[in-house]
Amino acid sequence: MQAAVVAKLAMLRFAVAVASALLLAFIAVPLAALYAHLTPARFVAMVTSPPALAALRISLITTTASLALTLLLGTPLAYLLARARFPGRTLADALVDLPIVVPPAVAGLALLFVFGSTGLAAPALAALHVRLAFTTAAVVLAQLFVGSPFYVRSARAGFVAVERVYEDAAATLGSGPLRTFVRVTVPLALPALAGGAVLAWARALGEFGATIMFAGNLAGVTQTMPLAVYLGLSSGDLDLAAALAVVLVSVALVVVAAAQFLERRAA
Repeated sequence: MQAAVVAKLAMLRFAVAVASALLLAFIAVPLAALYAHLTPARFVAMVTSPPALAALRISLITTTASLALTLLLGTPLAYLLARARFPGRTLADALVDLPIVVPPAVAGLALLFVFGSTGLAAPALAALHVRLAFTTAAVVLAQLFVGSPFYVRSARAGFVAVERVYEDAAATLGSGPLRTFVRVTVPLALPALAGGAVLAWARALGEFGATIMFAGNLAGVTQTMPLAVYLGLSSGDLDLAAALAVVLVSVALVVVAAAQFLERRAA
């Protein structure tokens, strides 16, 4: 009887190991194939070509801008969701998470219906002589839409984990609310804030669907690296597409490692 139980456990462990190995291989092998597609010399030639450098420049500019907006707008919202109780809080909480599950193409179409030439905000934008759709600013807004929820979710968890006794102690020592927030709350929640910022930036860097719907694929204006990968593939320039894909995957690996490190720090 004992031998039969041991045999069944061994078979179960073997099945689990095989299933796990298959899924890991399914993820790892295609990514490894990207790195194997180009020689180092060809890779350098491709990533330093004018189209690649232009896409890299647009990606760096737009992701930096979208991250700045995410921190500026997302930090107060995350603190509000973590600490305040107000009517509609559940709805606000759900709205923050919604862009994570909404298809990116749908997000781009929704932004177009608001900020496009015939969108809801079109009269106000026309009065200000501002055009957003199919501009670099549209790329920033698309990245903000899809990336900010990752920061808000992480920051909210970080603020929840900060025990209020430290803030109360600062208040008894004469520290005002803003000073307490900056000098006490933010440092204690910093690993979670940094982890969320890294994830939001990475999501913005890899954004494709919302960008192409709302901003288009204009070289030197709205063409980010994911869009350049798509253009390279559709035009038959597989080397350019592979080189930019390797850059994106390498950045993703760094981001994953950084996020895991920051999660351990937060824990």
